Amino acid sequence: MAEKSSSVTEGIPKWQIAAAVGTPIVVGLAGYWYFRRRKARRPRQGSDKGSGADATPKEQEGWIAPGTPAVGPAQAAVTGDCNSGPLQAAQAAKAKGNKYFKGGKYDSAITCYTEAIALCPPANSAEIATFYQNRAAAYEQLKSYENVIEDCTKALELNSKYVKAMFRRAKACEVTGKLGLCLEDVTAVCILENFQNQHSVLVADRVLKELGKQRAQEAYKDRQPVAPSSQFIRTYFSAFANDPILENLKEKLAAVESAYKPAAPEPKEAEASQAEEEVKESGDDAGASSAEELDQEEQACTEKYLILLRSLAQENYTGVIEKCRAVIDAGSKCRYVPEALLLHATFLLLHGEGEKAATELTELLARTDLTPRIRSNALIKKGSLHMQNGLQAEALEEFAAAVKVDPKNSDIYHHRGQLHLLIDKVEAAVSDFEHSVSLRPEFAIAYVQKCYTEYRLAFTNRSPLQMQNALKSFEETIAKFPDCSEGYALYGQALNDQQMYEKANETFQKAISLEPDNGNIYVHKGLLQLQWKQDIEEAARLMNKALEVDRGCEFAYETLGTIEIQRGNIDTAISLFDQAIKLAKTQVEMAHLFSLKEAALTQNKVARRLGMAAPLGASMMG
Repeated sequence: MAEKSSSVTEGIPKWQIAAAVGTPIVVGLAGYWYFRRRKARRPRQGSDKGSGADATPKEQEGWIAPGTPAVGPAQAAVTGDCNSGPLQAAQAAKAKGNKYFKGGKYDSAITCYTEAIALCPPANSAEIATFYQNRAAAYEQLKSYENVIEDCTKALELNSKYVKAMFRRAKACEVTGKLGLCLEDVTAVCILENFQNQHSVLVADRVLKELGKQRAQEAYKDRQPVAPSSQFIRTYFSAFANDPILENLKEKLAAVESAYKPAAPEPKEAEASQAEEEVKESGDDAGASSAEELDQEEQACTEKYLILLRSLAQENYTGVIEKCRAVIDAGSKCRYVPEALLLHATFLLLHGEGEKAATELTELLARTDLTPRIRSNALIKKGSLHMQNGLQAEALEEFAAAVKVDPKNSDIYHHRGQLHLLIDKVEAAVSDFEHSVSLRPEFAIAYVQKCYTEYRLAFTNRSPLQMQNALKSFEETIAKFPDCSEGYALYGQALNDQQMYEKANETFQKAISLEPDNGNIYVHKGLLQLQWKQDIEEAARLMNKALEVDRGCEFAYETLGTIEIQRGNIDTAISLFDQAIKLAKTQVEMAHLFSLKEAALTQNKVARRLGMAAPLGASMMG
């Protein structure tokens, strides 16, 4: 993700947030779970092990939550003598159905379970729930999913905390596309099992991802482009050491200004008439007139390009898209049009208009008048767009094409390293960052990204020696580039992860002093307070400070949403997720944020349904 990957402080380190917020569940990338994980106080019962119908007395009863009355066969024999005959007949029909089920005769099993339901006295609700659940298991084998849902629903009406029926209905709902009900059921299962069953958690994660994707597909069509903050734009461009427009911008501006010849003032009417007569008398041909028109076109284009460069030099990014368009429209043969086209596509990308940006980059790359630096830069950005959309193979193809065009461009290896880091090819990422640094030794961002990736490799390999060397490399890099806030921010994350909290706090503070308008650094300092001191109030204060310095800090809205969940403020959290969704630059980011929102809404709804207290703990998947 180009705009994300340029600053690891915004994207990749979210893998650390789970520990900071409170719970060690880390599964996939889909959503948050807002219940504090507790150790099970009893053996887990009633979970679906794939065995189908209940076969033992304990499994026949299903899973009953503590405090819920349960009436099994033994109790019925003692407390319901007058009904023992029908109940025994029902149990016999069920046992016969279980034999048919094990033998793969599912239609016969369904007949037996139906008989058991009809025979069983209404007072024995727990047994009837089991019979419905067993019949649902047989229907499941026949892929009759609507019947599965119907029977599980009847079972849950009789026993609202029957985990096996709940999970079976969830699976059937997933198959039939009823993802909302599926998520409610599997969330309830996870809560009742204290998040101890990894299979249930994985199903929940999968459904959250799919729901988030569906919500994002609907919302992205109507998404309004959002202008990024100046800090965001600066951070983005800092990831390019060889930008064909912004590198040596002051020198380029001076050169264009010296070459520009302002148009002469308009002649008076009499002078203009005399000039026309002179031209006619001289017999100047059409070629001379055409050359003069081309020169005028070039000057008009140059004038527009100067306006654009001056705006960039002043870091005034308002209206840059329109200024690029003015250069492009001033003349197709103007020497500055390729640069304006590249910058136009780049700012569309930064505004979250990825599809338009990709189209323009493709059109730009079809031109034959591009310098190697412009072509490679366009390929990098097109590759980054593929990366944002999860198209890893296509992204790597674009980077490979860029290498062929401009093999000594350090930016290619820097951004390809980001992709390799994102897909957990950490060794390949280290190699790319090393190559980037070798080509551009003064490129501070590539240096610190290399340090962070070496740290990730040491963490993955669980190597104390590698870890020691990685942290030492961070210290050396910070000493070499003392004004690079990114170095301090990434080093602070590594120190936090290693529980070196005081030093991490000092390091984040140094990063803030260098770049006080970078909201992401405040967010990471807030996460440090959670992990270090469990100080949720201070964490929230820092998240709000991040939004004070940068109202467009999506990471702050997202993370503060989890804080508000932990404080029990569900409505506030949902509002914060909605703000983050508005700022999302890609459909993939939007899907992730929708999954967080769905998780919060669903767990709150399920908690009320189960009669449990509102969630006060939080964990993050991803």
